[in-house]
Amino acid sequence: MSLRSHIVEADAAEEYDRAFVHLSADRVDCVVVLATSSVIEHAQRIAELARAARLPTAFVRRENVEAGGLMSYGSDVRNQFRQASFYVDRLLKGAKAADLPVEQPTKYELVINLKTAKALGLDVPLSLMIRADEMIE
Repeated sequence: MSLRSHIVEADAAEEYDRAFVHLSADRVDCVVVLATSSVIEHAQRIAELARAARLPTAFVRRENVEAGGLMSYGSDVRNQFRQASFYVDRLLKGAKAADLPVEQPTKYELVINLKTAKALGLDVPLSLMIRADEMIE
């Protein structure tokens, strides 16, 4: 696919500003933002910077798409909390933590913000819309 990665680290508001300036100057085609607490905290600002730079941006958490990001694909956090309740129940009933199984997320979700896609001048393929768990308009 002739893709190359370009890593830019940012963790604070002013670092996100610099990161998107840097990404724009390097003429990247898209951005993938990994999940950190800072990414959720600054979701609105990151979405604004991505739209201003006209950069399609993918996230791990749906909260970033709800804040105006283009799309996310990641584990369904609500489902993870439901899974966690199983552990709480077992622990409260006397189970030992060491005896409980380690589980991976079982449900992943694709969320697309169609309003952001339109603002970026992107046509979301029908095949992607069909696969989406949710589309924000």
